[in-house]
Amino acid sequence: MALRIIPDGYDSISITNSTIATSKINLTLNAQTGTSYTLVASDSGKLVTTSNASAITLTIPPSVFAAGEQINVQSIGAGLTTLAAGSGVTITSTGATSSAPIIRASKSAITIICTAINVFTVIGDIA
Repeated sequence: MALRIIPDGYDSISITNSTIATSKINLTLNAQTGTSYTLVASDSGKLVTTSNASAITLTIPPSVFAAGEQINVQSIGAGLTTLAAGSGVTITSTGATSSAPIIRASKSAITIICTAINVFTVIGDIA
């Protein structure tokens, strides 16, 4: 099977392949059930779930993540999860307390993105 694509500025490009392989990306889960947890390097690219009836503090430590790394977090318990900055860490978000955002409700999710050494942006369902 031949596929002919003509992008802007080019005369033509031909691609021949009978199948196109795609890879599946599955998130590894890290379930946390205590009232505090400090992220570790192996949490990069994972979904960290927090579940407790009481409030939970999720700390982002210094000097663990590199720019571009992401950690997904979902609060699945009744207790709200608050992000805390480790020593020397800067957190930015649109939350009411931008440097210590709170995951808004049970089943809400966020993504923590390392934008520079010890600098993180939090996006998602935050209060």
